[in-house]
Amino acid sequence: MRYTKLDVGSTPPRVEVPREYNASVDFIDRNLDQGRGDKPAYIDCSGPHTYRELAERANRAGNALLGTGLVMEQRVMMCLLDTIDFPAVFLGAIRAGLVPIPVNTLLTPKDYDYMVRDSRARALVISEALFEKFERVLEDQPHLQTVIVAGDDGRGHARLADLAAAASADLEPAPTTCDDVAFWLYTSGSTGTPKGSMHLQADLVHSAACYGLGVLGIEADDVVFSAAKLFFAYGLGNALSFPLLVGATAVLLADRPTPDSIMATLAAHDPTIYFGVPTLYGAILADPANGRDRGSARLRVCVSAGEALPERVGVAWQERFGVEILDGLGSTEMTHIFLSNRAGRVRYGTSGHAVPGYELRVVAEDGAEAGPGEIGELWVSGATSAIAYWNQREKSRDTFQSRWTRTGDKYMVDEQGAYVYCGRTDDMLKVSGHWVSPFEVESALVAHDHVLEAAVVGQADDSKLLKPKAFIVLKDGVQPSADLEQGLKDFVKGELAPFKYPRWIEFVDSLPKTATGKIQRFKLRDHAD
Repeated sequence: MRYTKLDVGSTPPRVEVPREYNASVDFIDRNLDQGRGDKPAYIDCSGPHTYRELAERANRAGNALLGTGLVMEQRVMMCLLDTIDFPAVFLGAIRAGLVPIPVNTLLTPKDYDYMVRDSRARALVISEALFEKFERVLEDQPHLQTVIVAGDDGRGHARLADLAAAASADLEPAPTTCDDVAFWLYTSGSTGTPKGSMHLQADLVHSAACYGLGVLGIEADDVVFSAAKLFFAYGLGNALSFPLLVGATAVLLADRPTPDSIMATLAAHDPTIYFGVPTLYGAILADPANGRDRGSARLRVCVSAGEALPERVGVAWQERFGVEILDGLGSTEMTHIFLSNRAGRVRYGTSGHAVPGYELRVVAEDGAEAGPGEIGELWVSGATSAIAYWNQREKSRDTFQSRWTRTGDKYMVDEQGAYVYCGRTDDMLKVSGHWVSPFEVESALVAHDHVLEAAVVGQADDSKLLKPKAFIVLKDGVQPSADLEQGLKDFVKGELAPFKYPRWIEFVDSLPKTATGKIQRFKLRDHAD
């Protein structure tokens, strides 16, 4: 089976995916054929793992799954920490013609029960450290047949290491086509129940070419580190499809990322590309001791996604670390980032321009194209769109409009042609007859010296009119007070049009977020009500 032909000299990079195609060939066989067998593909908590080892692990994992009785097109749910086991099982399943479904490792048993039932997965591969979350979930599952545990203790189930050791190290790619479903990704649930986005075999290589090559210019000599985990779209591109397409090396962090663990990883492995989220960039900056001298001397570019990056954070990071942050917008439905700033042309406070290979349009409320400076919903067209949500016909029809995908994000295009984020469609507020972007108010609030994080939602006043309410996380050592509350209101009035200031401010210890760093404003709205 052939791998994709790439022309990296064209804009966008030209991608010719053969009809008979299995994604594992691009990310495994390509590197072996090009002589990278002895080069590290991954560095995890157990040390480096070469491309040859990755290939063997993936083949053994695929054969082990088939050995449990699974057949082509059946689904395998994965709840794995970021170690070598993740890419081995993910690519091994695809190579075997199975459909892996990576899921968030930070959810509750109720969430996992829903996704196991909804997906009708036949097999489940779990990291031992996460097993307790699934213990009750495994009872009375109508479709689940096999449970495999990655770790020393199988907890009464088969161990991945044992099954892999007994399986063959050779596995021919299944006879899939570029249009076969290769994997699912569940949406993060920032607005409610997760939905299973179904992606095709060709989606990973298209996104890696468009963004990884077209924007980042990733090369074989790069070492990448993604604080964003492999289980969701952003991390899957960062630490799997991008580096593996060109033969680079990815550093994995099994633990939950914190400012200390991120800085330690940057110092230990000296990556050239770092992928983060706005919350972590802000948290790292909150410690004045953090700087380039404590991180990676080779760092050439940083990337942010998950939420829009506040201008203040981007400027402060570049001043302190000497490296730009390329803020961009992606989605589970589109596989990765499709709107981004470019190196050397960053404009903080904007999301930049369309990634090569994608088209964008901003649609006004009446369905017409929005004019310059007019707020509308962002639609995107590109080769990496999911084909539908599993078992969700109405939601699929609403989101996937012919070749266009509705993002649910409100944007406007400024006078220089850059796209400016205004908020999620469900989060926008109509105040005094004007649209108010929660993100704009939040950005004004976090510019205050005492504010670490802010989230803004709508709350009805005594006249049943919607007004902004802010939830504020203060920096260490700052105490809430009535004077500070009034000072923050006055500060926003000085930064924005007066009708945009928050009428109420509530100080909180933390904000509810998804594992991707997105603020779950629907939970705050419920609280405000």
